[in-house]
Amino acid sequence: MQKSIYTEKHKKLVDWLVQSRKAAGLTQQQLADKLGRPQSFVAKYENLERRIDVVEFVEISAQLSVKPEDGISYL
Repeated sequence: MQKSIYTEKHKKLVDWLVQSRKAAGLTQQQLADKLGRPQSFVAKYENLERRIDVVEFVEISAQLSVKPEDGISYL
């Protein structure tokens, strides 16, 4: 069975987060600072090396000033 971290839907959701970060004019470091996390946290989920859970997804969305439901609709 394929790991869900590598599914197309997961990749698409991460792509939406990356697009949202760039649209907000933020670097990975700036987003990480807003989240109170190291830059590697953002880099790892953007490079599909780490999964984010639903709570992290909501927190990231909030710091990017986007609605989490828009990311779900993007799928």
